[in-house]
Amino acid sequence: MLPTDLDEPLILALRRSALVRPGDRVLVAVSGGPDSTALLVSGHEQGLDIVAAHYDHALQNGSPAAAEHVADLCRRLGIELVTERRTSPLTKGSVQAAARTLRYEFLERARAAAEADVVALAHTADDLVEGVVLHLMRGCGLPGLRGMPSSRGFFIRPLLSVWRREVLDFLSRRGIVALEDPANSDTAYARVRVRREILPALERDRPGISRRFYAVAQRATTIQESIAREAAAALVGGALDRAAVASSSEPVAVELMKILYAEAGGEQPALSRVHLKSMLRLAQPGRGGRGVDLPGGLRLRIVGETMEIVASETASARRDRPATRLEVTRCSGCADETAAHFKAGVELRLGFRRPGLTMRPRGGRTRKLQDIFVDARVPREERDTWPLVFAAEKLAWVPGVAIDSELATSPGTIGQHVSVVPYPLSQKSKIAVLRSLQSHAGEPT
Repeated sequence: MLPTDLDEPLILALRRSALVRPGDRVLVAVSGGPDSTALLVSGHEQGLDIVAAHYDHALQNGSPAAAEHVADLCRRLGIELVTERRTSPLTKGSVQAAARTLRYEFLERARAAAEADVVALAHTADDLVEGVVLHLMRGCGLPGLRGMPSSRGFFIRPLLSVWRREVLDFLSRRGIVALEDPANSDTAYARVRVRREILPALERDRPGISRRFYAVAQRATTIQESIAREAAAALVGGALDRAAVASSSEPVAVELMKILYAEAGGEQPALSRVHLKSMLRLAQPGRGGRGVDLPGGLRLRIVGETMEIVASETASARRDRPATRLEVTRCSGCADETAAHFKAGVELRLGFRRPGLTMRPRGGRTRKLQDIFVDARVPREERDTWPLVFAAEKLAWVPGVAIDSELATSPGTIGQHVSVVPYPLSQKSKIAVLRSLQSHAGEPT
């Protein structure tokens, strides 16, 4: 006789979880092991709209048999199954990491094909505790103490409150036999050593320590969620005032950097402690134009008083950039902020930064180009590719920043209306530069 729902931890976990909303179509990732099998069966018993998904990593001789085992279970339960077998080689490095990447990519495709709302993963409380111990062994802060999150994007983990022994009891009462992955016995993997050696040794000396680790993880999750809410409130429109970062507590400032990175398209987790430390250093008072290269081809930079993450320009992107040209027409002066007005007859040409360039901007003294760039908050990585306009060998115009006082025309005087196409400034950079110039000797043209 089966126990009632009130005695079934898996059924209670599914009922109490807010991860599956009424009417959701759920794609369940099924390896054939006890945890995923129990998740599939318990979801089926609860009448959820379920589709199963199995990915054959093709790493073991018995993987086709595991795929057939999952297919047979789904046929008996009357559940639709989406399957795929790996055909491409794994990337170099960690086999587990490469296999995990391919598996998640498959689950994304399967979710789209099945028109599912969420993808349910069968991680349990034991998995969460093992993750916490691994993070502690490597050295971690508060986020690492949380273990794995209950949800991230479309992926949900509704069994994180269920222990592995409860999973085995659930299957035993139903006479369901699940597979055991041979990799789960291979102590070459750190997680297996934690599961089979470290945690059992800790339990012998301190009975109940796994549940205490679990309680710590739950508390850390609550605190981290509070920090994340505070950080999200300070981030508006994908950019961030560095004063807000500098005035925040370190946990909030770190979370701000992570959110900014994620919103720029960075994958999580990818930022190391070194990255985060360098990012926070940029928030401290200092000149603009600085930056930090980040994983995924991204770069954090300071423009004016704004911290933003942009794509790092690759060599191929620089080669593919449209050719810059000058457009010159007659003009008696206008309010076009993207143009400069030069005296008639001055012969102009385009060029780029080189050592020793100076200019005397209108209303100021002669200054080095480097100092003009710094004061205008032009990002460091853009300075070498910023188009400059020369009259013979004399620097005449830094587009969007400053014009030479001897060559510029006075308002109402007919002269040359000169534009650089394409204009070098993004809208954000343009606004930052024009604002910064208001407090410096060089003025916008």
